[in-house]
Amino acid sequence: MNAVYARQSVDRADSVSIESQIEHCMYEVKKEEHRVYSDKGYSGKNTERPEFQLMLEHIKQGLIKKVVVYKLDRISRSVLDFSRTMETFKAHGVEFVSVNEKFDTGTPMGRAMLNICIVFAELERETIQQRVTDAYVSRSRMGFYMGGRIPYGFKREPAAVNGINTSQYVPVAEEIEHMRIIYDIYSKPAASVGDAVKYFRERGIKKTRGVEWSTTRIGEVLRNPIYVRADVDIYNFYFSRGTEIVNPPESFIGENGCYLYTKNVNRMGKKKDMTQYDNMVLVIAPHKGIVDSDVWIRCRIKADQNTQIPNARKQVRTWLAGKLKCGKCGRALRYNKWTGKTVENEYFLCSELYGSRRCEGFGAVRKSYIESEVLKHIEARVAEIEIEQSRPGANQAEINALNAAAASKEKEISELLDNFKGGSEAVMRRLNRRVDEIEDEMRGFKNEILKLEMNKSGRAQLDAGAVSETFKLWDKVNIAEWQAAADILIKKVLVTDQTLEIVWKAWTVYGSLSTGGFVSPKR
Repeated sequence: MNAVYARQSVDRADSVSIESQIEHCMYEVKKEEHRVYSDKGYSGKNTERPEFQLMLEHIKQGLIKKVVVYKLDRISRSVLDFSRTMETFKAHGVEFVSVNEKFDTGTPMGRAMLNICIVFAELERETIQQRVTDAYVSRSRMGFYMGGRIPYGFKREPAAVNGINTSQYVPVAEEIEHMRIIYDIYSKPAASVGDAVKYFRERGIKKTRGVEWSTTRIGEVLRNPIYVRADVDIYNFYFSRGTEIVNPPESFIGENGCYLYTKNVNRMGKKKDMTQYDNMVLVIAPHKGIVDSDVWIRCRIKADQNTQIPNARKQVRTWLAGKLKCGKCGRALRYNKWTGKTVENEYFLCSELYGSRRCEGFGAVRKSYIESEVLKHIEARVAEIEIEQSRPGANQAEINALNAAAASKEKEISELLDNFKGGSEAVMRRLNRRVDEIEDEMRGFKNEILKLEMNKSGRAQLDAGAVSETFKLWDKVNIAEWQAAADILIKKVLVTDQTLEIVWKAWTVYGSLSTGGFVSPKR
């Protein structure tokens, strides 16, 4: 039996209809026994089509000896898919005929010409895709609306940008107020994303279409520059992290929000990861921002660090719960208690040593001793921060100086490239080495800017006076308040038999433990 296959992806005036394709194929089939398989509304980019798959199944059952199509791309526009289909035809002794191209795989020349033409069909498809991609990149860099989910707080209205019709975001008053509440809550030092979720749920405030707010959704809001009033601090924030910025610094005047696009065009249409700074492109948007840059940056850095406060009720044995780690293997320290006839000891030891014994371990460390040592470091660090906060402009002055130095190096590279155009091969090699050296210096400046910004944000998030008061009343507050105070400052505490390392939210301090704090473990 012969098979006639027809496919039409879209019903347009310039496309060949299913009926016309079948009519042309009938001249090849003539009066021989045949069956028609047709897929309407299916693309040729792959072979996942119901009638096509049914035809392949009948071929494998030995029911079909010849397949006739109007044009070869009716089978597939993919070289790989087409090749696999031809292999299936060949394995089952099936002849393939394309009426339009006059190809018959029953002859060597037909098989050779068929392979050549399918390569050009794939080239045409990839060329079309590239044109679409180029247009997308070009329009996104000009600040045009590029589709996708409309951010909460805005609606979309027609607009003209540079004389070209597009769309832009317009604030929705009630929703914008909700966004301000999110940033206001999260910018508080001890607040978490969960606090914002709780606020909305207690008041029955839901997202569009009545959906409940979640920590994931609020996390996305906090990372999205669509809401920020983009000024030079926003430019520096993204520049120091390697983000490609389309607009010059003078365009960041503290009024407009920003679009953030994925630089990797192969990921277009997929959910963008806004934490991958160096794979993003930042563009000034035509709409007005709603959050001041200092608040936005503070919240953004905090969200990146994921500094949510754990529930203190889960752990009551120590205010350092969840932070004590083995300095050798990195696993959590395990609480243990030993009670003798006249004495009671509470201590911690490595959970990896206690369980599988795959860590060298360090014996055990007394609970009272390690808590007192960490408390000393916290009090010292809070005192340092109080001094730092008395000089609020110090960090920004250093950041500005480093930005100026980075801009100077960028200008130096441009001048070098302009002055040595068309030089000899030897000159160009030396020029490239010098450009690499300057770029290394620029990366050093960017790293320093990032460190200073983190330090600046950490100081801004921390009310050192309030924390200091907590420690002054240390004996009068409960363990939940102790833990909340520690959570503001500390990421983790790494312990070995010789050292104690406190990893702060934005910096690290080292201190040594005396051996008197350690005891042999009691099992």
